[in-house]
Amino acid sequence: MENIPKLEKKIGVIFKNKDLLLQALVHRSYINENRDFRLDHNERLEFLGDAVLELVSTEYLYKKFPDHPEGDLTNFRAALVNSKMLAEMSGRLGVEEHLIMSKGERKDTGKARQYLLANALEAIIGSIYLDQGYRKSKKFITDNILCEMERVLEEKLYQDPKSEFQEKAQEKTGITPNYEVLTERGPDHNKHFVIGAYLEKELIAEGEGSSKQAAQRAAAKKALEVKKW
Repeated sequence: MENIPKLEKKIGVIFKNKDLLLQALVHRSYINENRDFRLDHNERLEFLGDAVLELVSTEYLYKKFPDHPEGDLTNFRAALVNSKMLAEMSGRLGVEEHLIMSKGERKDTGKARQYLLANALEAIIGSIYLDQGYRKSKKFITDNILCEMERVLEEKLYQDPKSEFQEKAQEKTGITPNYEVLTERGPDHNKHFVIGAYLEKELIAEGEGSSKQAAQRAAAKKALEVKKW
């Protein structure tokens, strides 16, 4: 409990019920090893926080972009609240140093750690909602997540580079791109892929990522730059 005040200061919320914030930090793996711990793990809070986050972000986008169709709003939301973005926000708030998890889980890095950080942030949102209501949780989400909308637009994070590369390639060359794994390394829980984006047999660009999908997207994004499309 000694670290709770430090985290409260970082997230800008002083809890009435400190146990709600503490529970948001408890990973299932810790409970599996410490059956007598007085609180449950954070998955129910994560479930609640995910719903609050979706409502707040959807309301924000609906009001901010009155002339955009549903498809655009869906893409904006996906870019704004995906696990990568949430993990980044979680990192900025220093949530990781407060997480309560097993020694084995603490060793995991890469994609597994990204999901853990993202889930913890959603659990914190759920705990704020239960402790202080919708208005306070909305303020937390606005201050820490919705503020990234400008970057989403500037960097076009809402676009799927694979779809864009395919459209441009078919339009300009009549060829549908294909992808091949060039290298693959690491254990199952922390894989690293290098994938090539091809137009027929011509290698246009390479991309790296912790999943095949992420590496394909990186390769497609690089290919668009190489082709200047």
